[in-house]
Amino acid sequence: MATVRGFFTPKTATGRSSLVPAPPWYYSGDLLTVEYRTDPARVAELLPEPLTLAEEDPGAVAIIWADWQSCSGSKEELLDPVRSQYKECFVVVRCAYQGKTFSRCVYIWVDKDFAIVRGIHQGYPKKLGSIHQTRPYPYGQAAPRIGEGGTFGATLAAADRRLAQTVVQLREPSQTNGFVNGHPMAHNRWLPSIELGGGLALDELVSSAGQSFEGGQAWKGDAELELFDAPTEELAALRVDEIIGGYYQQVGVVWNGGTLLQSGGSGAS
Repeated sequence: MATVRGFFTPKTATGRSSLVPAPPWYYSGDLLTVEYRTDPARVAELLPEPLTLAEEDPGAVAIIWADWQSCSGSKEELLDPVRSQYKECFVVVRCAYQGKTFSRCVYIWVDKDFAIVRGIHQGYPKKLGSIHQTRPYPYGQAAPRIGEGGTFGATLAAADRRLAQTVVQLREPSQTNGFVNGHPMAHNRWLPSIELGGGLALDELVSSAGQSFEGGQAWKGDAELELFDAPTEELAALRVDEIIGGYYQQVGVVWNGGTLLQSGGSGAS
């Protein structure tokens, strides 16, 4: 019998073809965040049992654009940048489970296959998309600075349709990068049975957070945000009722596994 290796498929004799290496995974990047309020009923529609709305500010939403560079423990991906660089845009709400507040990613789009696979493992509902955001540089006229007056734009599209666009103008330093994405994540890992009508072969409610985090000075400011309808997307249902603010921060994160909260009974069908 042959031994096949690899953290994820495709598994081979060497494991070199695996879409992603084993954790820990390291991330460095720029985050552009817009927080706003929507109808809490629209948030509740996205929370499977046993998750419920957060007790405080239940309609708060964060939409976050991220320009990432990532790698495994070997860091070999950094010398082959096509394997390390990607962009994503994700939508986060807050929820409650057994009296504790969690953050939850309800939508997320990325532009690389390895990022989708990591999301499958972590419980992020990742889809392919086209993501762009203004990059800061310390020199020249072709980039804003991370500081007072710095103005950043970002767009999200999927399946040839624009889904979101924003402009953020920084005003002052901030103690935080917002509050919606400030808790451990509560995610579901779902996999349908191979047999028709067989339900879910994998049904887990899991929690995870960065093993470690470091970040530069966060800045906050004023934001504009527009969401658009699309045939296969429902982001616009989380309509923008009130802008809370915009934020920018450069961060570094280490992810190295999560915790099983509950197996089965997640309310999915």
